[in-house]
Amino acid sequence: MTFGGGGHTKAILNMVPEVTVLALDRDPTAISLAQQLAKEYSGRVKPLLGRFSELEALLSNMNIKPGSIDAVLLDAGCSSMQMDQAERGFSLSKDGPLDMRMDEKRYPDMPCAADVVNTLDQQALASILTAYGEERHARKIASTIVEARRVSPITRTQQLASVVAGSFPAAVVYARKDRLHRPAHVATKTFQALRIFVNDELNELHAGLRAARAALTPGGRLCVITFHSLEDRLVKRFLQGDDLSNLDQYHFSPRKQGTGKEKLVDEKRDGGSVYWLPLRKKVITPEKYDVKDNPRGRSAKLRAALRR
Repeated sequence: MTFGGGGHTKAILNMVPEVTVLALDRDPTAISLAQQLAKEYSGRVKPLLGRFSELEALLSNMNIKPGSIDAVLLDAGCSSMQMDQAERGFSLSKDGPLDMRMDEKRYPDMPCAADVVNTLDQQALASILTAYGEERHARKIASTIVEARRVSPITRTQQLASVVAGSFPAAVVYARKDRLHRPAHVATKTFQALRIFVNDELNELHAGLRAARAALTPGGRLCVITFHSLEDRLVKRFLQGDDLSNLDQYHFSPRKQGTGKEKLVDEKRDGGSVYWLPLRKKVITPEKYDVKDNPRGRSAKLRAALRR
């Protein structure tokens, strides 16, 4: 969860000769790669096309009972493969249609990023940018988008990037820095926010965590890789046993201290919940050599827990 380009799956197959991998992905392109890998590894890869929220039904259709999976690797967010394909509309550095749907065209009625940008009102756009992009200038950007779309619909990735850049003085378009201190375009957070909203990523992540909990056998391992604070915060709270049943659709805010309202569903034990025993006290982040080999993984965070 998710298969993506298959890098993790190949590593697992090569390290553990007796393992069988159920390869889940909502992207039909990724599943076609999983099907090719299944041929190479003669039945040790079983591709599953679907979202995290569909996993329990997919396992049931395969007659795989709850509590029978040995380990789950959940890799959140979009894959490098999706980012590299201009026609998918995820990357602001490559011009393409403003799409961003991870499911491609599996759900023709599902709104794409262009639909969001061109139809939602200014307040709704600002809320999305604040909640999912943690963008401090959300109101200014939303206002600029609304003004621009009155002249012409925003349908291309670089068109949107230019519109967002127009919200700022020219000198600050690349004034932001990423974690490697490289210049980052001012539209980066806007693109992240739209992608998360279009694909309902936080609710899907929560559904995937619940599905993993149900699927794992006692003593099974859950490893979760996240790439930004919204995802990591959600995973951390889930493993601690927090009640996430009211996960707000528009905003997953930092926990407010001292309100007394954040009660835990499960009694905490050993630093985790009654469901989980953390395998590391602290989150695992890439080493310098990891980042050098794979710059896109610079913001990755790994949390691992054992199913009680």
